[in-house]
Amino acid sequence: MRKNKNKVSLAKIKELRAETSAGVAACRRALLEAEGDLTKAKEILKRMGEKIAEKKAEREAEEGIVFAYIHPPGRVGSLVQLNCETDFVARTPEFRELAKEIAMQIASMNPSKVEVLLNQPYIRDPKKTIKDLLNEAIAKFGENIQVKKFVRFEVGE
Repeated sequence: MRKNKNKVSLAKIKELRAETSAGVAACRRALLEAEGDLTKAKEILKRMGEKIAEKKAEREAEEGIVFAYIHPPGRVGSLVQLNCETDFVARTPEFRELAKEIAMQIASMNPSKVEVLLNQPYIRDPKKTIKDLLNEAIAKFGENIQVKKFVRFEVGE
């Protein structure tokens, strides 16, 4: 019995999608290329996200939000301006969640500037950088997304 190389189980697509938040078609393509290996498929999705981010990097990102995060019990906080191309994306819960994650990163890791922030390991998954997190979001939303600026506050500083 010969396996069909153009088939991937729906269960694997769902699993990869749950772990990466990538679209169904992208998950299917990655799994096909990785011959069903989830680890390889995640790497393929990461490369796909980087390519998409490169293509969108030149596009204007003038919409977005300013997100405030205060770490309990209120001694450390941060503000981040996260920009995207359209107000439609800026209003989505997923975009707000991305802004929250970046603001938490800033409060936790105290980066000195945007370039440093982008290269830091992500606090929730040290295998990823903040740039990887942004690239995933760019691939998901189909828009250029940029951290424009941020500030961190700490009582006693």
